[in-house]
Amino acid sequence: MMTPKREVLEKVYGKDFKTALERYEHIASSFEQQFPGVGDVEFFTAPGRTEIIGNHTDHNGGRVIAGSINLDTIGAAVKTEDDIIEVVSEGYKKVTIDIHKLSEVPKEKGTVSLIAGIVEATQKMGYEIHGFRLYASTTVIAAAGVSSSASFEMLLCAIVNYFFNDNKIPVGDYARIGQYSENNWWNKASGLMDQMACAVGGPIKLDFAGEIQYEKIPFGFDEYGYKMVITNTGKGHADLSDDYSAVPKEMFAVAKALGVERLCQTDMDALLKNLGQVSEEVQNDRAILRAMHFLNETERVAQMAEAVEAKDFEQILSLIAASGESSYELLQNCYTNSNWKEQKIALALALTKEFLKQKNRGVCRVHGGGFAGVITCILPEEDCDAYVDYMAGFFGRDNVYPMNIRQTGAVHLER
Repeated sequence: MMTPKREVLEKVYGKDFKTALERYEHIASSFEQQFPGVGDVEFFTAPGRTEIIGNHTDHNGGRVIAGSINLDTIGAAVKTEDDIIEVVSEGYKKVTIDIHKLSEVPKEKGTVSLIAGIVEATQKMGYEIHGFRLYASTTVIAAAGVSSSASFEMLLCAIVNYFFNDNKIPVGDYARIGQYSENNWWNKASGLMDQMACAVGGPIKLDFAGEIQYEKIPFGFDEYGYKMVITNTGKGHADLSDDYSAVPKEMFAVAKALGVERLCQTDMDALLKNLGQVSEEVQNDRAILRAMHFLNETERVAQMAEAVEAKDFEQILSLIAASGESSYELLQNCYTNSNWKEQKIALALALTKEFLKQKNRGVCRVHGGGFAGVITCILPEEDCDAYVDYMAGFFGRDNVYPMNIRQTGAVHLER
């Protein structure tokens, strides 16, 4: 059975390449069952992502440090001579789209809408897209803040780029294609951070003030003897679109009151000097608090980049902790006011802090979009197993994930 080259898998998955090989053998076999006789498959991968610092800043032109993780979406795909896209995501029914009949595809209906949005964005940006067959499988936790949707979107972009565009689509356009799909076909006010982190791979510093700027940075928790563990608290994101959409909308409202389009065009001094006028115009204290979070958070990202360059790990941990506190207190994305009795993120953070208090080392914070889903803990490797066992007692072993940052983004894998 044809699979990606061993050396390719070792580069992407490291010591876990044997497990990865089994996954690729599985999707190759599953593809043949779903699409018998279509042709020789090509293989693709796109990771999930972790946000290290820069919570909810991308949509207002802020800065973020993010990284791809070793959970990914993989696909076996074949280019066809028609303009029909057929996709089977493992565990779900086949989705079929005629790229000339997008008007017949319903919006806000899951995978079919997302794929149609990818097709429309690709065409609007002037790139080629035609028919293909795809069997996809993922280890990225769904609806939990590690960007399962962006991972899938970037997998599709990698496929379209390889099959139809001679690998000439830049990763920035990958991100814009994914964002367009979510904004226009899911009605989700997505920024660009998730897609960029999944597309580029590795730890990256992102600046969204103008044209998307990014650079890889030489950083990993493992070089300091630390590990990242994420805990899925068991509450998904599916019914929280209004909460997510409110964050950028409220920040935009404060920016407008300050006479600018986005918060990246102003600063804390301007907000404080004009607080009375902003308060009267916006009539929303939470919006002001969220703007304060943004203005401090985007500065923390710059400080973090300096700390990474200086290899000042104590400062790195301090900034991550401060970011988490700001997200909790000012951004207010650790639970939703619409269901205040359910506070799984807050509970997971409180439990983690009790563990870290005993060890007197490590930090934790809400992860990603928040309101539900995932927290992250960064702690010494020697404490990792004990922490996993501890959190498993509350949330189940299958919901606690020791993580690595992987260096490879959304790509085609040679076979």
